[in-house]
Amino acid sequence: MPKFAANLTFLFTELPFMERFSAAKEAGFDAVEVLFPYEFSAQEMRHELVRHDLTFVLMNVPPPNWAGGDRGFAAVPGLEARFRRDFDRAMRFADVLKPRHIHIMAGKAQGAVARQTYIDNLTWAAARAPKRSLTIEPINPIDMPDYFLNDFDLAAEILDEVGAPNLHLQFDAYHAHILTEDVAATWKTHRARVAHVQFADAPGRGAPGSGEIDLSAFFATLDADGYSGFATAEYKPATDTRHSLDWLTAQGAG
Repeated sequence: MPKFAANLTFLFTELPFMERFSAAKEAGFDAVEVLFPYEFSAQEMRHELVRHDLTFVLMNVPPPNWAGGDRGFAAVPGLEARFRRDFDRAMRFADVLKPRHIHIMAGKAQGAVARQTYIDNLTWAAARAPKRSLTIEPINPIDMPDYFLNDFDLAAEILDEVGAPNLHLQFDAYHAHILTEDVAATWKTHRARVAHVQFADAPGRGAPGSGEIDLSAFFATLDADGYSGFATAEYKPATDTRHSLDWLTAQGAG
């Protein structure tokens, strides 16, 4: 059975944010992630993590404006200075929260200049934080139109070109299904680069069992391949989160 984490940006949203940590622990999770924790107190979040013996798995490098703005801008030409300033801001949060991984979002951009901007910013970030595990994640164009990193093969090319030992692939089964229609084959091709896994069913980004993806088979593949990282539930519960966790019980957790 993989080590499961709960994404508190998606799960337990029926509760006030700081109460989601205890709810995740009570539901059977030993790890959590928060996409953009910057509007909350890092010290208070750290207190909840320690209090409930939770591993903090992942956070994102901050977007230009989470309240309505584009998410991420590492590939956007002309925003290099802002990327680097906000990356340092993220590192200050990371010093307190101690995430296993930090996801660098590419943002909306296209073309050769955007590609080089992305490579330059990733190269800078990997050197700036050599002891941090950094990730990039292909995201489908239905959920995020015009997002630069919308292809797993492109992600592999970018990782190879940057060539940093602390820069890895973030594999989301939901995005993989929409982008390739074959989660298993995509995993087989790219698993050597993967440091972190996320999942939701598709279409609709619902709980496992609500759509087309055989996530039970995917979890079994993670085990068979010796994947030792976390797999984070990043789905939208149809109702109360606790009523959506049959999949977790079926995996022998919870």
